[in-house]
Amino acid sequence: MPTVPLSTGLLAAEAGEAVSTFSVLPALIAVPLLTAVVIALLPPSRSAEIKLVALLGTTVTGAFSFYVLWQFDVADGGLQFVSRATWIEELGLSWFLAVDGISLFLVVLTGLLFPIAILTADPHHDPKPYYLWLTMLMAGSMGAFLALDLLLFFLFFEVVLVPMYFLIGGWGHGNRVQAAMKFFVYTMAASALMLVGIVSLVFLASGDTGGPTFDVTVLAENHELSRLASFLVFGSFALAFAVKVPLFPVHTWLPDAHTEAPTAGSVILAGVMLKLGTYGLLRFGLYLFPDVVRDLAPLFLTLGVIGIVYGAAVATMQTDLKRLVAYSSVAHMGFIVLGIFALNSQGLEGAIIQMVNHGISTGALFILVGWVYERRHTREIAALGGLQKAAPIMAAVFTLVMLSSIGLPGLNGFVGEFLVLLGAFSSARWWAVIATTGVILAALYLLWAYQRVFHGPADDENATMADLRPTELLGIMPLLALIVFLGVYPKPVLERIEPAVDVLIAHVEDRVSDFEEDEPDPIARGGVPALVGAAEEAHEGGSDDEAGEEG
Repeated sequence: MPTVPLSTGLLAAEAGEAVSTFSVLPALIAVPLLTAVVIALLPPSRSAEIKLVALLGTTVTGAFSFYVLWQFDVADGGLQFVSRATWIEELGLSWFLAVDGISLFLVVLTGLLFPIAILTADPHHDPKPYYLWLTMLMAGSMGAFLALDLLLFFLFFEVVLVPMYFLIGGWGHGNRVQAAMKFFVYTMAASALMLVGIVSLVFLASGDTGGPTFDVTVLAENHELSRLASFLVFGSFALAFAVKVPLFPVHTWLPDAHTEAPTAGSVILAGVMLKLGTYGLLRFGLYLFPDVVRDLAPLFLTLGVIGIVYGAAVATMQTDLKRLVAYSSVAHMGFIVLGIFALNSQGLEGAIIQMVNHGISTGALFILVGWVYERRHTREIAALGGLQKAAPIMAAVFTLVMLSSIGLPGLNGFVGEFLVLLGAFSSARWWAVIATTGVILAALYLLWAYQRVFHGPADDENATMADLRPTELLGIMPLLALIVFLGVYPKPVLERIEPAVDVLIAHVEDRVSDFEEDEPDPIARGGVPALVGAAEEAHEGGSDDEAGEEG
């Protein structure tokens, strides 16, 4: 296990950045912001040009995120592509952006989902402010995943609330204003408490760090807060992140927000914004307060497992197809929390890749539900039925995405859930056992919903519903390709995540004297190839013994 702290990786990254002529990470924030400015300057009547500008800006940003992926050093577990500049020296504030294996694929996921959301879902009115809010939301999301100055992170973490509030309230359905207000109040109230925690941490740690600093890497390596202070500050962080995940019992804003949001809003909310909560628990919770996280792990494991079972059970009882998918997110995010607080490499790697896989699968589900609603003007499962007769291509695509969300082996959802359960079984066995019921319930509610929506007799408008158009199929095709690719060959993702996870585990071991990582048996960790190899070795050993006895 590497013992190199994250700050060492930072120094190496800064050395490499010194010879770079192009700071790509600021561009990931600047391009969507500039796109929003261009949209603001266009007249509202030019709706086609406005959409084109939004699509072009988000696609360029996505291309930059894939450039980061392409240039990422697989073997380096430290920070890469570092962009730093002093902001207010007296207060220890700086512009500090960087990426590592923990944040890399969340940045890429953000760069992928925004252009797909724009391509696959159109607003029913006022396209100019709609696309302006979407591009601003992309800039804020990118900044939150890249920022390593605590105040800078907080600003981006809060900025994303405003565009989503207006997207839900302005372009949502039914009780959209109430859902938007509930979303904003829940997340803003918890975030305000986190700001108090940030300022308290910087003030209390200033003696350990040689003055005030909001630099996460410096604070994590040097702060020596008392046990009570650590618990209180971590609690302020954890509450803000728990609401964003959301964890049971602060999850009640999510089903309403998902149900009433426009399709693109639901895609981004599930695929990107919920990940800010789990990413925050991992990046700032575990990294800054490893001793507190170790002590409170049973609590968060319990809340995660409750979310898995509760979300799946409530999803089973839903009559609205979109609300069913919303509650499935509560269950899937519970798996991610379970992996984080398993506190071992397999659990953490599983949690990170499951963040990505959930964004892909659930984002695709919300797109498909949105298309069904556009055609039938209802999401009530009882009013749908027999849709596969009129829309066989949509039925086939829905089947693939649904099986991915269930966690079928060979598709992307299986990889993350398997690693999470493998890691949790080593350090939190009974929580893992209970969590497996969530996999069974997921198969129940998704297969049952699929049967009622796509099978059976097709009556009235169901019999004449239009199938997917070529442009719609093209828009969702990248997500379908990733569902299959990451299920069959997840190695390119895992080999970039693993070094950063090893560095994080080494940091926890360094900061918590009596911490020892619970790892699964090496054969279990190796999966099927290791099991086959062990069986072959045992067979060869048995053959040698028999030959020796005969001799």
